[in-house]
Formats: sequence, structure tokens, C-alpha cells
Amino acid sequence: MKETIKWINKSLNYKFNDEALLALALTHRSLSSKNNERLEFLGDAILSIIISDLIYREKSLLNEGDLTRLRAYLVKESTLCQIAKNINLSNHIHVGAGENKSGTRHRCSVLSDTLEALLGAIYLDSGFENTFSVIQELYKDVLSKLPSMDQLKDSKTRLQEIIQKESMNLPEYSIANITGQDHLQKFYVKCSVMDRNLITEGEGISIRKAEQHAAALMIEKYNDSELKK
Repeated sequence: MKETIKWINKSLNYKFNDEALLALALTHRSLSSKNNERLEFLGDAILSIIISDLIYREKSLLNEGDLTRLRAYLVKESTLCQIAKNINLSNHIHVGAGENKSGTRHRCSVLSDTLEALLGAIYLDSGFENTFSVIQELYKDVLSKLPSMDQLKDSKTRLQEIIQKESMNLPEYSIANITGQDHLQKFYVKCSVMDRNLITEGEGISIRKAEQHAAALMIEKYNDSELKK
């Protein structure tokens, strides 16, 4: 635990008053029934409001829709995962013996959840202002290298805007296939733009992700077809 405390002090410039909160925040459910899931719930909410505060103040020209997209980008799993990797969080997550061998501590879902739990623990340990400072520091690099608003739009939204601009009928999505067992299903979704006789098929671990993949492929296919005219 001493090494973890040193790591927190160095990585987050933060010292816990209650080290039991730190230990709980780093405990995965595979190790104990007393784990970090409740702290994750709290941290998720705290992160959302602090990120909302930061971008509201720093991005005064953005409208509500753009602020919402930007917040979604900043709190999504892949962004949290990268921040967690930057501070070497995986080295300090406590998991069960079996999960330790399977590399659970390195999964993005576990890293992002644990980071949220850690933020929830800091909030309980010393309140909003200190948590705000920690999050502001963690996000310094991310906030300085933000993608454009167009890049933040999801593929389905971007495709719809392209189609509407050309006064065509909206894209149609349909499930083409579902494979795998119930807990490990993969979905295949077709996207059709009938005005151009274009069809793509995307895949994903959920219908939503498969639709997004199909839409992204359709944007590429549509752009290629326009270039060939």
C-alpha cells in the first residue's frame, strides 16, 4: 500500500486522509464483495458535472449540442482509459487471482471504471474543490488537443447530415445477423442509402455499435462514389 500511496501523491498530486477509501477504490469486484462499484457510480456523476463546468467556462462559443458532444467525448470509456494508462493505474488495481492471470486489470472497461471510482473516493475524502483540481490536472493534455466539432459527431449523425444536404431519403438500418452466445453476441447491421443504391454492413458487440460501424463504412463508400462521378 505504501507504493500505491506514493504513486497517488506523485501522479495526482493528492494525499488521502482516509487510506481505506483509496484501497476500496482500487478493489475490483473479482477480489471482494466489498469493491469499488459504488464509488464508480459516484465518481461517474462527479466527473460529469466537473467536466461540464470546465467546458462551459472554457468553450464559451459552443452551443448546447456541441457542449453535449464534447462532454460525451471527454467522459467516454476510451478517453478515461487513455488517462488511466497515462498514470499507470493498472499497476495498482486489486483483482482476483484468476482475473490477474487473464489481464483484467489492463482492460479499458476496468481502467475507466477504476478511474471513476478513484475520483469518487477523492470526492468523499476531501470534497468538490480538491476533486475539481485533480480532474482539471488529469485532463490538461486532453483539453489542449481536442478534435473539431465535426469529428466529435458520431457516424450516424454525420451520415444523416450528408444525406439531408443532398435532399435524399434518410439511411435505413436493419439487422442482418446475430452470432455468438447470449453473453458474447456479435451483431451485424446493414445500412442502405437507396437513392444511391449503396449498402454497407457493420458489426459490433451491440446493435448501436454495429449501426455506427455501418454508417462509418457508408460515409467512406458514399464519398468514393461521389469522387468517381
